[in-house]
Amino acid sequence: MTSLYQNTSFGLNNEFLKGKALEREGAHKNNTASEVLQGKIQNSATTEGRDENNIVAYEGNLDDKDKLLEGLLVSGFNKASCISRLQSHLYRKASPHKPSQYLISKLRKYEELHRRCGPNTKAYNKSMTNIQLSKNNHGDAATMCKYIIWSPTNGLGNRIISMAATFLYAMLTDRVLLVRFGKDMEGLFCEPFLNSTWMLPNNSPFWNQEHVETYESILEKDKANNISKVDLPSALFLYHQYIPKDPEKFFHCDHNQDLLRNIPLLISQTDQYFVPSLFMITSFKLEITKMFPENDTIIFHHLVRYLFHPSNEAWGLINRFYETYLAKANAKIGLQIRVFSPDATPKEAMMDLILSCTIENKLLPELDTKNLVSCSHQNQTLKAVLVASLYPEYGESLRAMYLNRPTASGELIAVYQPSHEEQQKFHDNMHDMKAWTEMYLLSLSDVLVTSSFSTFGYVAQGLGGFRPWLLVSPQEKKANSPSCDQDFSYEPCFHFPPKHECNGKPQKHFASSSPRLRECMDFHHGVKLVSGSA
Repeated sequence: MTSLYQNTSFGLNNEFLKGKALEREGAHKNNTASEVLQGKIQNSATTEGRDENNIVAYEGNLDDKDKLLEGLLVSGFNKASCISRLQSHLYRKASPHKPSQYLISKLRKYEELHRRCGPNTKAYNKSMTNIQLSKNNHGDAATMCKYIIWSPTNGLGNRIISMAATFLYAMLTDRVLLVRFGKDMEGLFCEPFLNSTWMLPNNSPFWNQEHVETYESILEKDKANNISKVDLPSALFLYHQYIPKDPEKFFHCDHNQDLLRNIPLLISQTDQYFVPSLFMITSFKLEITKMFPENDTIIFHHLVRYLFHPSNEAWGLINRFYETYLAKANAKIGLQIRVFSPDATPKEAMMDLILSCTIENKLLPELDTKNLVSCSHQNQTLKAVLVASLYPEYGESLRAMYLNRPTASGELIAVYQPSHEEQQKFHDNMHDMKAWTEMYLLSLSDVLVTSSFSTFGYVAQGLGGFRPWLLVSPQEKKANSPSCDQDFSYEPCFHFPPKHECNGKPQKHFASSSPRLRECMDFHHGVKLVSGSA
């Protein structure tokens, strides 16, 4: 047998998430899946059941430089409240991408602002009362704390990339970032800011934007030369996502940013990684370049590792799965498969694409078609393949393939697919918990293969600091062309950038507006950031 274990679709299913035992075909390390899921397997990285003193002792053995990600993170958090914050660096190699000292200083400055103006502070209560009672800001915005409220839309991948972009915008505009999490996002992440919360209080009058003036109305007034600083509202709803035939919003223009700068509270609903457009704003460009030097444009990698730490519940799932199935592998291959048009995409064609990509690029070995038993029995290399997909067929097909034949290289291949939801679900906490768990597990791989246009894959590549291998869509695959190519950038794609210059003139492609932008490999209408040396 080529596959060391008899793998099945492991199942981060409802019972698993509720802590109930599941049965699994075969055994692993003489432990049953029931024991694993109930957290009975103890190992050096497992922290289930540890008390505060044990966690402190454990932390004392770590290098602060590694634990705090070269200064990206700050110490002082309650240890037991977010175990992943101290342990995550143990599960992956140290990132070669170091945060700049200027970025670190900006983060510490932002943290101080958030402590001073965040929820449950006097400054917050006073500011929000003034904003609520004042229809217009009357020029008083400079004396108040300013805020941007992130409002969710679409799936978890879109939410994470857009939150990261919104946080960068908050830092650039000296605003406090607050997030509106519904029940579907409860319990996914730890609080990112020391001694404060980023959660918008449930009793906030700005929990929805029904009675808040819109950005579009401000643009109309400004177009008619019928607006002044004192006429600007104290709160504004900014709908910053793509809709076909939606009018241009000119968010990337200096003049519009000058208007927004004078509004104390913005409510932003976006599903895009709009960071590339911030480079087009004169007042932001220098600051971003200082935070993220031109020769190493790794913005999302730093932001996502700073902001998003799995909650203890999520970390327990990640930890137990990793230690049980992935930890002993000599190499880990992350394979994220997203099919956007399942009815028009034959599973056989998709599977052919996956195999062509992984075998031709030597990510996975070829099969030995002549022998039924591997000729090598000593010092065999074990590769673990983690499949993340809504559909079970891909993991099952890959598992069966490596079970039925040995590999030509003599390597052992173990295939795991944690879940298979069949379809993306919205407003479902359990679905989002599975998605977050799998994104994080993918980021712990040694090499990553992702699907074009998938924000799920973008999150995994950002956390892991990958330039992933991008699968070509089966519909776009041309004869004799590669099934995948390695991306040139670590950044997510900004799928729907502006179509016009700030003077209203249409532009051929937004990528032409800056040497730091390039057309995305996985979506030609989009743009992404590249380093100066790319």
